[in-house]
Amino acid sequence: MSAALEKLRFLLVDDNQHIRAIVSTILKGVGVRQIREAMDGAEALQVLRDWRPDIAIVDFKMSPLDGVQFTQLVRNAHDSVDPFLPIIMLTGFAERHRVFEARDSGVTEIVVKPVTARSLLDRINTVIFHPRPFIRSPDYFGPCRRRRNDPSHKGPFRRAGEADSPEPASDTIEI
Repeated sequence: MSAALEKLRFLLVDDNQHIRAIVSTILKGVGVRQIREAMDGAEALQVLRDWRPDIAIVDFKMSPLDGVQFTQLVRNAHDSVDPFLPIIMLTGFAERHRVFEARDSGVTEIVVKPVTARSLLDRINTVIFHPRPFIRSPDYFGPCRRRRNDPSHKGPFRRAGEADSPEPASDTIEI
């Protein structure tokens, strides 16, 4: 994966300098050369105006703009520069409702702190090599929240064409 990573651009957003240093060290250790840092979601949005990362790694809890709010703005703001940006959220909050809050904001992947090289690189690998299609519905835009195709599912199908083909035909599915 190292050769694939050296050309990618990462935006690292965390209000804790120590965490930024750890994540930056992990990324540099696998060959990443282009990393920009921001201390909160508001500063990260400013960075996005001038620089296009391939992947953003953001903390859940920051002030004045946290990772959930940042993700919602990246996904849904009319002036968003890249609503399809893969966003990996770092969080010390592993409670189910917090994970659902992050997922429902449009986060692509989640890493629970304390972050390890293995957990972070696994999520980066997933984002790069196994991207999920994006879904647009009246109240959500972001990566498909379904993690697996369950062929034994006999319940109602909520998406057009889902009963015919479990795999999406494009990057965005309208609901």
